[in-house]
Amino acid sequence: MLPLDHLLVLDLTAFRAGPTAVRQLADWGARVITVERPAAAGAGALGGRLGSDFQNLRRNNESLTLDLKSTRGRALFLLLVERADVVVENFAPGVTARLGIDWDALRAVNPRLVYGSISGYGQDGPWAERPGYDQIAQGMSGLMSVTGLPGQGPVRSGHAVADSSSGVYLAFGILSALIRRDRTGEGAWVRTSLLESLIAMLDFQAARVLVEGEVPAQQGNHHPTAVPMGCFEAADGPFNLAPGTNDHFRAMCGVLGHPEWADDERFATPRARAARRDEVNSMIEAVTRTRPAEEWIEAFFAVGVPAGPVLDLGATFAHPQVVATGIARPVEHPTRGRVAVVGQPVTFADGPEDRGVRRAAPALGEHTDAILTDLGVAAKEIAALRESGVV
Repeated sequence: MLPLDHLLVLDLTAFRAGPTAVRQLADWGARVITVERPAAAGAGALGGRLGSDFQNLRRNNESLTLDLKSTRGRALFLLLVERADVVVENFAPGVTARLGIDWDALRAVNPRLVYGSISGYGQDGPWAERPGYDQIAQGMSGLMSVTGLPGQGPVRSGHAVADSSSGVYLAFGILSALIRRDRTGEGAWVRTSLLESLIAMLDFQAARVLVEGEVPAQQGNHHPTAVPMGCFEAADGPFNLAPGTNDHFRAMCGVLGHPEWADDERFATPRARAARRDEVNSMIEAVTRTRPAEEWIEAFFAVGVPAGPVLDLGATFAHPQVVATGIARPVEHPTRGRVAVVGQPVTFADGPEDRGVRRAAPALGEHTDAILTDLGVAAKEIAALRESGVV
């Protein structure tokens, strides 16, 4: 039994943020029906239906083509809403109202419905109706100001972190609303945005501004506040070193052959080390450059100091520890054959072992006939709907 296999989710999302939220629900067993335009030939920014991005995001979903701008298409959608537990959308604010499928319209049809929305900047405010993109949110949230080398200027994250974080946050909000619904019988409108999610993800960096009045600066590959903690050069390339406590620092000094550093008043406390960030990092790296990274990693591990490699993604998926986790999950696709996608990072001790990956992403409209038949639409009408472009 999957934890969400009692739920029906109607998915109106596109691009990445919304599909990320929906994927959390589908992977844990919810039946997800993705409602797509009949003329949708591709997958927008996801690089086509057969591309890695679409396959990774849309696994486990069913595809229903439906023209929500048509009277009959909207009526069919409302029939589904009557049965649904969740609707998820990431249109710009105002679009769903124009289509007649906004929160007020749908809760009138199904008061128990949980309605999830992701926008670029929030449902209200001077930027509410502007289109939201991950790149813009990264700059506006402050993330780019703390990413990169000191003095380098703003640097974007190498991943669409605003899209992904807002999707995960929305999924959490939807699940919270479902739990409340089970207690009260009432649905809810759950909202987040790319901007809010990234500010929340900045966490302690954002709190430094709000609590301490400090505006963080770039620190490159080193921790913003803890010293030493970061990326150091070995004889054959960089590795990560994280002596997060005084005991770790003392053990690290012993491995480096300089136990006296731990008793030097200039470096003996976290505050003292932070005041001499560049000096501490430089003296460590002068030693780490003398041996290969793997030797240092094993030497630090032997005394309990956290350290690890810096890998590209190809090496990541080949690493024996990553292989052992099983996070790369195989799936059979009717066109591409056997491929692998990224499974859920959360597991249950009693299974399932598939990490949420059960079937490949659907072809456009693959499940239209079955879904409409289940709604009581006759085969002759389905044919007419297809002929008229409603489905």
